[in-house]
Amino acid sequence: MIKKGLAMNLPMHARLNRVDENPTVMRLLKYTPPVDESVRCLAVLELFQENSDIFAIPVVNQDNIPTGVVDRHSFVESFSKPYTREIYGKKRISDFMTKSPIIVDKETSIDDIARIIIDAGMQHMVRGFIATDNGRYIGIANGHDLLNEITQRKQANLFYLAHYDQLTKLPNRILFLDRLTMAIAESNRQKAQVGLLFIDLDNFKHFNDSMGHGFGDRLLSTVAARLSGCARESDTVARLSGDEFTIMLENVNSQDDLDILCNRIVESMRQPLQIMGREVFITASIGTALCPDDDDDPAGLLVKADAAMYEAKRSGRNTYRHYVAGMNLYSFDRMSLETDMRMALERNEFELFYQPQVLISTGKIVGNEALIRWRHPERGLLSPVHFIEIAEETGLIVPIGKWVLKEACRQHIAWMENGMQPMTMSVNISAMQFYQTEFSAMVRSIIAESGMQPMYLELELTESLFMHDVDAVLKTLRELHELGVKLAIDDFGTGYSNLSYLRRFPIDRLKVDQSFIRHIEREPVNVEIVRAIAALGKSMSLELVAEGVETDSELALAHSSGCEFVQGYRFSKPLPAAQLESWVKENRLNPDYPTDYSR
Repeated sequence: MIKKGLAMNLPMHARLNRVDENPTVMRLLKYTPPVDESVRCLAVLELFQENSDIFAIPVVNQDNIPTGVVDRHSFVESFSKPYTREIYGKKRISDFMTKSPIIVDKETSIDDIARIIIDAGMQHMVRGFIATDNGRYIGIANGHDLLNEITQRKQANLFYLAHYDQLTKLPNRILFLDRLTMAIAESNRQKAQVGLLFIDLDNFKHFNDSMGHGFGDRLLSTVAARLSGCARESDTVARLSGDEFTIMLENVNSQDDLDILCNRIVESMRQPLQIMGREVFITASIGTALCPDDDDDPAGLLVKADAAMYEAKRSGRNTYRHYVAGMNLYSFDRMSLETDMRMALERNEFELFYQPQVLISTGKIVGNEALIRWRHPERGLLSPVHFIEIAEETGLIVPIGKWVLKEACRQHIAWMENGMQPMTMSVNISAMQFYQTEFSAMVRSIIAESGMQPMYLELELTESLFMHDVDAVLKTLRELHELGVKLAIDDFGTGYSNLSYLRRFPIDRLKVDQSFIRHIEREPVNVEIVRAIAALGKSMSLELVAEGVETDSELALAHSSGCEFVQGYRFSKPLPAAQLESWVKENRLNPDYPTDYSR
């Protein structure tokens, strides 16, 4: 019997790396009626058959103290063999139960139970654990629910990192634009107005250059607090970048409401700011715009408030201006990039780079992920971060995605003709592309045209894709599966992480997002998550790939956590086809992989 549950049993670094909220296992418990040690096996078998949602049954003695647990899968399977009912059905359940379950007190934290399960053996992730109150049984928890809980908490942290500025703690550009989009949509329904302030600090560069970036950071944080103090509680104050801030006001009655806030900000900036023992003054230039009067598109409204801010700069700074039709607009970059992208396919400006995937146990290169690049005639080589969002918004992602699939299959055949061994070719598929009518027929056609064997093609899908129109998604996935194509979930752990869908869909592989792998040696909770995912993946016969492996320590921990495959800069950055071919041949002849994964 394994009985733990005190936070002090954990090493200090593990306790310090927890998030502030650390709920207890009570959040996970389900009360499954226990059985007495003397109950016959046949009676327990009938309980499992009558209750398909029971994953394990606790066994207790006459004082309701847990002494074991019966796992559904292994128990039912053992009684599926011929004559087992007749031979063992009348035996006591105590002869068949697992006599070393994990038992914890109800006050045990979820972080602690995750660590306990890792220390005790990941088989307990499938079997679950028992909770007690003063030693007596009160409930049992599922390992799936535990994984969901710790991944959701990790996701909450990732959401914060992705949507909030780490210096000022204000919403960043991504979250601000999301809120602005929702506010504009709501204003259209309510026939209301939305106001926008674009705020830029005057001569901020002077403070950075003369006082240092540390001083500048403190100044930005102090200004952020002052702006928040000027705004209403219902307003959204955000930091876009550098010394640029925005404020969104919902349910605005007129331009006068924006005037009031602008005057309040300008007046507040007349008061000195205390920064690192110094008293300093800084002013701001503000531009405003109204929806729907000036624009009813989030990006357009931001551009026009920005133009008004530049007008305030030209008017002497330390003031505000409203957008007026005819003001010069400065954000043409995105528009020109979209125009160029529409011509890029015809001009053959896109190309694929490839990043190898390695089987840890042998160090053998077993696959490559195809990653698109755009060799722009003026801007140089662009990575997807510069243009994929625009491609998705404009629908250009569909023809671009088709080109990527055709080129990846063509390159696979070209490599084989050059004497390379066949390797899996992984291709990312966007949701918009996947939802296209006859997507599976297109894949079938491309495979046939290229001459590639379907077993070597892997399509990487995002978690969010599985959350909409489930029947249609399932139909397409089954068609692809029947074709022989492999299916993987990309960036696993950062999306919905609803593990129930894994059992419904024909998935072959999970790619653990690099945010869980990067600096994993300094993030104990990440080790717990990866090991939990690996245990559940193994129980469902899913392969695990660790993304973003850059160091030996990350490689070792990915391996010890249960990942079979890895990719990342530890082995190679994404390479053009010719360089990848040379790299594969060189590493096949001169492998240089550590065999001691404990280091």
